[in-house]
Amino acid sequence: MSVCLAVDIGGTKIAAALVDCETNHIIERCQIATPQSQQPVILSAALASLLRPFINQAKFVAIASTGIIDNGILTALNPDNLGGLNKFELVDQIQRITQLPTYAMNDAQAAAWYEYISLTPNNNINNMLFITVSTGIGGGLVLNQQLQTGARGISGHIGHTVVNANGPMCGCGRQGCIEKVASGTAIGEIGSLLFDCLYSGQEVYQLALEGNSDALNIIHSSAAAVAELIANLTITLDLDSVVIGGSVGLAPNYCHYIQQYLNEKPALYRPHIILAQSGVDAGLLGAASWFAQQQSH
Repeated sequence: MSVCLAVDIGGTKIAAALVDCETNHIIERCQIATPQSQQPVILSAALASLLRPFINQAKFVAIASTGIIDNGILTALNPDNLGGLNKFELVDQIQRITQLPTYAMNDAQAAAWYEYISLTPNNNINNMLFITVSTGIGGGLVLNQQLQTGARGISGHIGHTVVNANGPMCGCGRQGCIEKVASGTAIGEIGSLLFDCLYSGQEVYQLALEGNSDALNIIHSSAAAVAELIANLTITLDLDSVVIGGSVGLAPNYCHYIQQYLNEKPALYRPHIILAQSGVDAGLLGAASWFAQQQSH
C-alpha cells in the first residue's frame, strides 16, 4: 500500500492525514490551529510538531496550501492575506522536517481536482471550474480533464479577476477584484458600512436570512458578481460544469441566486452548476490524488 502524508494549510487551521493512495481514503488525521504569529519560525515549529508522528508511515508529502505555490515557495497576490509568511519556503521546510519527497499546490486547485475525480465516474465532464466563495474567493480549473496549476502556480486564481473597474482597491493592487466585491469578507465590509456597525460576513448573511432587505441586496450583489464571473469564464473556456463551494457558496439560497442571475443570460453562458460535495478534506484528498498520479506517470 502506497501511503501519502497530506497536509492542508489554511488561514485558521492546518490539517495532516495519512492517505491510502490506492483508495484515496484517509487512514489517520490530525488538525491544529494555524499560528497567528508573523514569525515563519513559529509556523515551521508547528508543522514539525504536527507532522513528525506520521513521517515513518508515508512515502511522500503532498501539500495543499492557501496562497500561490511558486516553485515550492508560498507567496500571495494579496500579501495582506499571509502577513509574515509571504515568501515562505514551504516545500523546503517540510522536506527538511520529514526527509521525504515533498510537493505542494494551492488548496483550491487541490479541492478542484478532488471534486472533479468525484464527479467524473458518472459524468462526461472535460472542462470544469471550482469556485470557493468563503473568507476570500478562490478557484481551480480542470481543462481537457487535466488540472491546471500553471508555471507559476497562479492558474485558477479567479478571486483577482476584476468585475467592477470602479470598485474598491484590492490588496493585490488592482481595483474591483471579485474577492473585494463578493467574498465573505467583502459582504461583512459592505454591511458594516451600510449599517454603520462592525459586521462579519456571516452576520450580514444571517440578517438576509431573517428578511432584512438591505442585507439581502448585499448577498444578491455578491451572487450576481459570481454569476458574471462564471459567464465570462464559460464563454472563454467552454466550461461544462461549475462546482460551487465555500462557507458563502454553500450557504442557504446562495447557489440558487447564482443560478437565477445565470438564467438571465443566453444559453451559451450557462454551464451546469453543482454544489461541492467533498467537504473539509477536499484539499488533503485532492493533493494526495494529484501528486500520486503525477508520480505514476
